[in-house]
Amino acid sequence: MWHIAKRELYDNLNSLRFALTTVLLLALMLTNAVVHLQKHPKRIQKYRASVTKSLNDLTARGDSLYDIAQQGPGLLYKKPSPLRFCADGGEAFLSDVVGGAFLWSISGSSGRLKGFWRLDYPVATPNLINIRPDVTKIDWAFIIGYILSLIALLFTFDSISGEREHGTLRLMLANPIPRHTVLIGKFLGALISIIIPLSLAMLMNLLVISTSSDVHLGADAWGRLGIIFLIAVLYLCLFLALGLLVSARVQRRAVSLVILLLAWVIFVVFMPSTLAAIVSGFSSPMSTDELWKRSTQLYEARFARYDTHLPKESEPSKRMQFEGEHVIQEAQEQEHLRHEQLAQKIDQAEFARTLTRISPVAIVQHLLESFAGTGFNRHLQFIENTQRYARQFREFVADTDRTDPESLHIIGVREGMSQKSVSPEAVPKFEDTLSLSRDFNAAAVDLLLLTLFVIVLLSGAYLAFVRVEV
Repeated sequence: MWHIAKRELYDNLNSLRFALTTVLLLALMLTNAVVHLQKHPKRIQKYRASVTKSLNDLTARGDSLYDIAQQGPGLLYKKPSPLRFCADGGEAFLSDVVGGAFLWSISGSSGRLKGFWRLDYPVATPNLINIRPDVTKIDWAFIIGYILSLIALLFTFDSISGEREHGTLRLMLANPIPRHTVLIGKFLGALISIIIPLSLAMLMNLLVISTSSDVHLGADAWGRLGIIFLIAVLYLCLFLALGLLVSARVQRRAVSLVILLLAWVIFVVFMPSTLAAIVSGFSSPMSTDELWKRSTQLYEARFARYDTHLPKESEPSKRMQFEGEHVIQEAQEQEHLRHEQLAQKIDQAEFARTLTRISPVAIVQHLLESFAGTGFNRHLQFIENTQRYARQFREFVADTDRTDPESLHIIGVREGMSQKSVSPEAVPKFEDTLSLSRDFNAAAVDLLLLTLFVIVLLSGAYLAFVRVEV
């Protein structure tokens, strides 16, 4: 087996396709590194400036608990991933901010009450199903998904059909060598032949990126890079197995090359974009216009209930209690409406991602996004982080008010809340964090599918090679 693998490796190392592969991967990886070094510092600078402005706005609101609760912590920003060069993840299609302060009057003719802070989910674009690599962006996902898969087919299209055409396969099998030994030897030889230039290109990429003081790759980032490399190798094995399968089924290498190129175009280029376009028409999430229409209806209904059921001025305690409940319920209704729209968009995107898993390039795209900290799964984590923080912020307001014995404990009304000064520094700060364990959970199905594809294709290649007549 190792003798066959070494012979295959030696033949590949001395071939033109190996030299072209090395040059191509190095050029693409170096281009990727240079572009990342140009764009990432700007993203970090923009993120830090936005966070600083949000904190300064919080401090400028003063030390009134009511003002802090009513205007909230402001906007919550998504932290840029240092591994965005691995998978851009369609970040331009996903909003990097959640939340907002809402200051309009919700108290009828008096205009005394103001709407409370709530979570809002603005979108950078109506499209949330960017689930395939963008060919205009040379990231690792594009290089691995498109270029590496094509290289794997070019290294294996003639592995068996070529030797069969030249008659060397008959000489090889005339010796007492099991066929699975020949197949595995050829598989390992092709695998090592491609891993060498791939590893070299990745190392050069990371070396260039690491020289910049604006990019900090910690232990977590290097661990994620190791996982991404293993995913790339597994994906490479899939197309090597496909190449061996087709090469074992046909007699001429030209026919094998045509079939493999056709399969590559269908499964890598055509299928992901086509399926995504088809699925996008199956469901229609709530539009922005519909959202604002329903939001206005809720507001008007809440406005009418306020004027109708507001207790008399002769009952100040009941009146204030009613106003506090009115403010909180209005914020809950509006936030629930926005949760509903968000859930519809998430369901649409999840359905599209599920269907496009038929294509291996979509699977590897999902995996690279998950471990690079970009893309749709990363966006879901960001949203969950903001929702967790919103609960923490509201608990802080309630606990602070509860500790004041002089407060009436009526959240939503200035007179009903604590009048003691609150230091803005005491307000909980939002932290957008990533969890590797959660990334593994999100990627589990894709990892299993990719592994299953490799096993099925390798088994098919073995069964096809067993039946080869020489």
